[in-house]
Amino acid sequence: MTARAGGKRLRREEAAIAALLAEPTVEAAAKRAGISESTLLRWLQDAAFSAEYRAARRAVVEGAIGRLQQTATQAVDALARNLRCGIPAVEVGAAKAVLDQAIRGLELLDLAERVAALEQAADAATATGGRR
Repeated sequence: MTARAGGKRLRREEAAIAALLAEPTVEAAAKRAGISESTLLRWLQDAAFSAEYRAARRAVVEGAIGRLQQTATQAVDALARNLRCGIPAVEVGAAKAVLDQAIRGLELLDLAERVAALEQAADAATATGGRR
């Protein structure tokens, strides 16, 4: 939170961030947090408050991704069942989904390898002072 924030302000900022995460609009978030919309808009312009808000949003998204990862095996099982369910349209849809995700996975692995190679090359260049 902001370095200048005292106890009461810190609690108000934390309430505002929680409200921003829960409400669809800044206006609704301000009302929920018990502050004016102009105050919340001003806080959103503050670098430290914005950084805390971004960190909170990231934590929410990471939590959602974790839940998705926990159910990924079940999703693959469902696709596999639908590959042989006896309904051609469903089987084709499942096959497309499996292939799309397999291709996307390969693309991500390829990108990860390329990034790792670039990072290794950059580290080597830094270690040698940029000389080749």
